[in-house]
Amino acid sequence: MSLHLSDVTLTYPDGDTRLTALDGVDLDVPPGTVTAVTGPSGSGKSSLLAAAATLITPDGGTVVVDGTSTAGMSRAELTALRRQKIGIVFQQPNLIASLTAVEQLQVIAHLAGRSPAAARDRAGTLLSAVGMAELAERRPHQLSGGQRQRINIARALMNDPAVLLIDEPTSALDSERGAAVVELITTLTHRGATATVLVTHDRSHLDGVDEVVEIVDGTLSGQDRKR
Repeated sequence: MSLHLSDVTLTYPDGDTRLTALDGVDLDVPPGTVTAVTGPSGSGKSSLLAAAATLITPDGGTVVVDGTSTAGMSRAELTALRRQKIGIVFQQPNLIASLTAVEQLQVIAHLAGRSPAAARDRAGTLLSAVGMAELAERRPHQLSGGQRQRINIARALMNDPAVLLIDEPTSALDSERGAAVVELITTLTHRGATATVLVTHDRSHLDGVDEVVEIVDGTLSGQDRKR
């Protein structure tokens, strides 16, 4: 249950030339660890997350998810890999307004072909893990920003992913709620042995993560693995 990026390069068209978003990026995220990726706006954080999530195909290099190389995979194969192996927590929860908290999770299990009974059990377990069991029947408009983000995290874990990718989970939260969300992510990662990448511009809540790297102009630096 690990994530490995090797010499990943990604460019985008920019007029008559191409802009380099990722420049030979190497990143190893072992199971049960959180790697935080920091850096200024436009540094390549979102591009790194998109490449790791197989949402975009890099120009060069390899992405290996839980031992499976994504090189040469078709679009359908990549979709299946994401559904089975990757959980993504987007910056905005984007919860479905008409669904309750527990239904937000159950619909993910339904798309993966789980039985309704198994989906209910898994959803209940995750809602308890993120401290939302008592609010399982509430809809998004009845929840705070921090509560919606907790549902967002639980939803990403619904299919037992090997890799968890999280984009700026504290951007819309105050300091106290932001710290609580990062602590929750770290706890769930260690408990579930996922390989977690947390992209953030805010370094203030990262004391509990396992590794911090910085990306500047598409290049990773500043490795600081905790011992």
